[in-house]
Amino acid sequence: MLAYLDPIHIHSFIQAALKEDVGPGDYTSLATVNQDAQGKAQLLVKDEGILAGVEMALQIFEEVDPSLQVQTFMTDGASIQHGQIVLEVQGNAQSILKAERLVLNCMQRMSGIATYTKRMVNLLEGTRSQLLDTRKTTPNFRIAEKWACKIGGAVNHRFALYDMILIKDNHVDYAGGIKVALEQAIAYNQKHQLGLAIEIEVRNESELDEVLAIGGVQRIMLDNFSPDRLRDAIRKINGRFITEASGGITEKTLRAYGETGVDYISMGALTHQIKSLDLSLKAKKA
Repeated sequence: MLAYLDPIHIHSFIQAALKEDVGPGDYTSLATVNQDAQGKAQLLVKDEGILAGVEMALQIFEEVDPSLQVQTFMTDGASIQHGQIVLEVQGNAQSILKAERLVLNCMQRMSGIATYTKRMVNLLEGTRSQLLDTRKTTPNFRIAEKWACKIGGAVNHRFALYDMILIKDNHVDYAGGIKVALEQAIAYNQKHQLGLAIEIEVRNESELDEVLAIGGVQRIMLDNFSPDRLRDAIRKINGRFITEASGGITEKTLRAYGETGVDYISMGALTHQIKSLDLSLKAKKA
């Protein structure tokens, strides 16, 4: 399991989401369903794609009511088609209703992200490039979106601002240039004994030359380079640093970037331009 997907982080996420959705109580269920009523429900697939969020759903059901019994028929990463049953849950009917929307919200969006991510990963098949996600995520939902990208076959980039030093264009401009920004980042990292990897974004060949002269980084992000310019830059870097391409890369251009030999390609579209998959949780009649 990825570091940020530890039980504490997931528990905190689920607790916050339930507080947002349930608040002081699910009054509709409390008003209409007997508190001792038992029920069954099936999570049904009404779409096609890659399934994601099953493990999340299990933890949501556990958080809502540990007595709920869940039987899974499919796992994260599976290809799904209309009419399939992902899982069946049984137990207290009020608890099932309380968990329903959070389970579906997570699984529908996570499955949409995993589906799109898998399609992009397939476009890079046969190249050495790996697909990266970004921090272009929904506030307070990043844990689920990053998890979905991983299920879809992408590599998670940094999770947040605290787990890597990534010097981007605004940092460079505010600091007063590539040299100042990079030297100060290296000094800060050493002074505070952070042990963080350092990546720096370059916008052109001149900035790239500055970074190559200074060194001290683990990765260079080549931003808004065309595939031809990117290929030349990679040749100049000559394996000294890990390389990453970013900026305006789309489904139509992804393959061309992959064929340049760049190590990683980051795409914000993995998480911010997604259609959720259609899933439903339906009560199963006795």
